[in-house]
Amino acid sequence: MTREHLLNTALMAVLLLFPLWAWATDEPFLITLTTRAVILAIAGVGLNIALGFGGLVSFGHALFFGLGGYAMGILAYHAQTYTPVADWPMTIEGTKSMPVIWLVATLVSGLVALGVGALSLRTTGVYFIMITLAFSQMFYYFAISWPAYGGEDGLSIYVRNGFFGLNTMDPIQFFAVCYVLLAGVLFFTARLARSPFGLMLGAARQNETRVEAVGTRPYRLYLIAFTISGAITGLSGALFADLNRFVSPVMFSWQTSGEIMVFVILGGVGRVFGPVAGAALFILLEHVLGGLSEYWHIYLGALLLGTVLFARGGLYGMIAGRAAAHD
Repeated sequence: MTREHLLNTALMAVLLLFPLWAWATDEPFLITLTTRAVILAIAGVGLNIALGFGGLVSFGHALFFGLGGYAMGILAYHAQTYTPVADWPMTIEGTKSMPVIWLVATLVSGLVALGVGALSLRTTGVYFIMITLAFSQMFYYFAISWPAYGGEDGLSIYVRNGFFGLNTMDPIQFFAVCYVLLAGVLFFTARLARSPFGLMLGAARQNETRVEAVGTRPYRLYLIAFTISGAITGLSGALFADLNRFVSPVMFSWQTSGEIMVFVILGGVGRVFGPVAGAALFILLEHVLGGLSEYWHIYLGALLLGTVLFARGGLYGMIAGRAAAHD
């Protein structure tokens, strides 16, 4: 077992044991804090498929995060008010079932990612970054001007959605659901990275000309990766909205895109478990330093600068070694 595998096991063990300790000592806030880290880690893992494996620097992943959140909010709102979604081309009943909401959030986010990617991937570099940002901001202003679902004030859901008889209002039970989903997403991502598709995607990131020489279009590889990335990020958005029982246009904002990117950079770009470490560290800093000063982002900026300059492989690269990427 390599050093990185040991690090992966230790990270997942801490994420599991800490909330169990908090549950045993009756500290529900710490359970919720860990749940937030787990959910944001899923968003980071989603972005990492595009950024780490495909080299696609997307500054608009808040679009998919927000779509997942609003998919949950709209479906739960109509279940809460016992009214169907009647303004759409077809009548859609609301639901409080988490699996159904996850499926809708993932499909909607994936389909939008497919459309956005099909247009954005016709450009490269800074143009790609700005187009993804533009799409995210378009949805942000659309959500602000959508009074049917709260507009700028957002939309509150009073009772958390259900999952096969579990009491999801109990922090430890909702944490367990999110933790299992994170483990599933990590397993899928690890298999994807080692699959023929993942290897070709990595090759395209390094040298597109050689990939084209063997008869594969890099555009198609990038588009598939971007679509999968958006779908996973949408799932995390639905979970995040369920955690807070609230959805707002802020989920579409460029600041949200920036935070998701910070998770990946801090943990390690291209590392399967890197975004998990990055999200956990971000939440820890927010909790500890946020209690000391409202300007705690200054310290986060210094840490991010140090990571970029002196630990190019992120926390995982610094501890496990740069050669173990994608393990």
